[in-house]
Amino acid sequence: MDPTAWIKKYDTPDYVYTKDVNAFVVEFLSDVKPGTAIDLAGGEGRNAVWLAQRGWRVENIDFAQNALDKYLALAAERGVADRCLATCASALEFTSQLAPVDLALVAYLHIYNHQFEVAMANAVACLKPGGTLFGVWHALENIQHNSHGPQNPDTLPSVQSLTALATKLGLTVKVCENRDGKVRTDEGPKPSVTVILLATKD
Repeated sequence: MDPTAWIKKYDTPDYVYTKDVNAFVVEFLSDVKPGTAIDLAGGEGRNAVWLAQRGWRVENIDFAQNALDKYLALAAERGVADRCLATCASALEFTSQLAPVDLALVAYLHIYNHQFEVAMANAVACLKPGGTLFGVWHALENIQHNSHGPQNPDTLPSVQSLTALATKLGLTVKVCENRDGKVRTDEGPKPSVTVILLATKD
């Protein structure tokens, strides 16, 4: 994968996706006992820093170095720099500094299906037995419902595709469902169908 477009997107003093943790991350991970975690393709680190604030030791893995720089700045701003690591690498090929970990977070990683399977397999490989994988994405149903968000069906997962992939990767699915979410646009937040996956490694 070529990081050029993402590096350009993050080339602003503002946080493109804000400094605020994703609401679904809060909903599903607030009660999980802190340990070690990777945030795969975590961008500017809003979710990783939130985990660190809750006592996790977390590694943000992303291929845009300028996004990781903003993540580390946010970690310092929030007083958790000592619990935040950064690895500049593609989700398709990386070596985690923390693996094996208790949690793998994959939030809004929208890449072609064959690449997505590789990235998810890499995330699962970083987990300890019994570890948790949590993911959140814009769902395939956005196209069917004329909703906002990415419109390429080859980059959008569904409940069915995620359940099948999780099973293939040796995960036990706890939750896999569509939820009402939002996507950021030039006109502000717009409604979007969001798909959630919570699973544990066998």
